[in-house]
Amino acid sequence: MFSKIKTFATAKEIWEKLTQICEGNDETKENKLTVAQQKYASIKMKDGETMMEFDERFNVVVIELTSLGKEYSNRELALKVMRALPR
Repeated sequence: MFSKIKTFATAKEIWEKLTQICEGNDETKENKLTVAQQKYASIKMKDGETMMEFDERFNVVVIELTSLGKEYSNRELALKVMRALPR
């Protein structure tokens, strides 16, 4: 990373470049959000998966969505978990 920012003179320029490298442009962010929303929509507990493993996998998706600006209420998350569990 240092080699990509070492020529910049101000902290603002460095920050903008690091943000661009780590987050991507608006189109990249939108694509990441779309993929994360698809993961959320299709998440189901797998056969043989423990509740703890499912919870960890579910939380990874929720954290990814939150970092991309999409938030769900506790009620929505609870309902999603209940729908994702096997009968």
